Amino acid sequence: SGGSDGGLGGADGLGSPGQDTAPEARSGHVADRFANALYGLAELARDEGGLVGALRSESAVRALESACRAPGALRAARTARVCDLLVAAGLIERALRPLSLDWYDDDALGAADLCHAASGGPAALPGLLAKHFAGVPLLVTEYGVQLRAHHLAAGGMDLSAPARALLASFHGLLAAEVYGQAALITPGNTHARRWQERCGADRAKLRTVYPGMESGRFSEIGERGYDDFGAARRTLLWVGRVEPAKDLISLLHAFAEVRREEPKARLRIVGAPAEGREAVDYLAQCRALAAQLFPDEAEGAHAVGDNPVSFEEIGGPELPDLADAYAAGGVVVLSSVVEGFPISLVEAMFCGRATVSTDVGAVVEVIGGTGLVVPPRNPRALAEACVALLRDPARCARLGAAARARALELFTVEQNVAAFRGIYLEIVSHCPVRRDALDEAGEPVPFAHPAEAYVPGRWAVAVGPHQADERQQLKGAVV
Repeated sequence: SGGSDGGLGGADGLGSPGQDTAPEARSGHVADRFANALYGLAELARDEGGLVGALRSESAVRALESACRAPGALRAARTARVCDLLVAAGLIERALRPLSLDWYDDDALGAADLCHAASGGPAALPGLLAKHFAGVPLLVTEYGVQLRAHHLAAGGMDLSAPARALLASFHGLLAAEVYGQAALITPGNTHARRWQERCGADRAKLRTVYPGMESGRFSEIGERGYDDFGAARRTLLWVGRVEPAKDLISLLHAFAEVRREEPKARLRIVGAPAEGREAVDYLAQCRALAAQLFPDEAEGAHAVGDNPVSFEEIGGPELPDLADAYAAGGVVVLSSVVEGFPISLVEAMFCGRATVSTDVGAVVEVIGGTGLVVPPRNPRALAEACVALLRDPARCARLGAAARARALELFTVEQNVAAFRGIYLEIVSHCPVRRDALDEAGEPVPFAHPAEAYVPGRWAVAVGPHQADERQQLKGAVV
C-alpha cells in the first residue's frame, strides 16, 4: 500500500514527516499521507477482494520497518523487532477488515443518503468509504471515545513498547481522519466531547446528544412516594458490573463508617462480575472483605445472624428484574474511579432515588445538582454523604423527585430520536440529491429509500399493509 511512502504516517515515520517542518504543517502532512494510504488500501481491497494476505505479507512488514527506521519516527517505535512488527501488522489488519467487505458498488454504500457511525475507530470505516467513494455524508456518534478506549485497553494487552506505539499512532491517525471527514459529531456527554476535542475533532462540528434510555419499565417505581419505601429507606444500593474500576473496596470501607453512625443501615450490591478472570477474583475479594468487616450479626440471643452486606444478582426470587432492584434501596450509590456515561445513575433517577456518586466521567453532568457528589477514592466523604441522606428522608424525597424530572427531560428515547431526526435532516439538506426521489409536487424527498431495502435476504416476518405504511413513513435510507 505504498511501501515506505504510505503506511502509518508516511515515509518519515509514524507521526512525523521531518524535524525541520512546523508542527502544524507536520500534522497536516502526516494526516494526508495516512488518508492516501488508507483509501489506497480500500481501492486494493475493492479490486482484489480483500486485504488479509496483503496486510500480513512480508511487504507490509517491511513497510512498517521502513517507517520505524525513518528520520523523525516515534522514539518508541525505532527499536521494533520483527516479532513486534508482525504483532502490529496482525492487529492493524484486524482493525482494517471492514475494508475487505463487498460494499463498494453504487447500490451498496453509495445508495445511502447518510452514513451514521454509532462509534468511532474501525467501526466508522464504512462511513469513511461511503464518503470517499460516493460522497455520502458521515455522522459520527460516540458515547465512549474509541481512541480513549484503545489506550485503556492497550494497558492490559501483552504488547511490547514498539508494538504499542505503532498501534497508538494508527488509532490516533484513524480517529483524526474520522473526525475530519464527519459532517457532524455527536458525543453522548461533555466528558466524551472533551476527549474528542483533544483527539482532533473540530469544535464547530460537535453536538452533544444524550443517549436515550427506556423509562417505561421504571415508571411504577418512580411514581411511588417516598413514604412507600418502607425498610428500603435505610438501605444503600449499588448496581452495576463488579470490576476494579467500580471501587467496591472503598464502598465497603465507607459502609463500615456508615454502620457506626447508623447501625440499622444495610448495603445491597446488585450485579454480576464483568468478563475476565480479574473481575471474578475482584468479586471474591469484595466478598471476603465484607465478611471480615461485617461479621454476621443477630438481634438477640436466639436469632439467626445476618450480614448487613449482601451480594445479589438480578433474576432471583427477591429481585426478578432491574426495577425491583432499585425499589429495594432508598439511596443509590456509585463509587467508581473510572466511568463514562453512568447508566445506573440514570436508571436510579428514573426511579426517583436520591444518589451519592463519585466525581468521575460524566457523573456531575448527569446528576446536575439532583444528588450528592464526592471525590473518588475517599471512603470518609462517601460515608458522610450517605449518612446525611439516610438521616434526612425529606431531603431524599426532594432530590429523588428532582432527579426523576431531570431524567425524563434529558435521557429518554424520545428526546434522543427527536435530536437525531433534526440532525439527519440538517445534514441531508446540505447535500445534493443523487437519485430520483420526488414527492407529488416534484420536490426531493430525503430518506425516501428505506434502510431495510439494502439489507440482503428476506424478512422473516410477513409485513402487513399497516406495517408497510409505517415503514414508508419512516423514510430512512441510513446505514
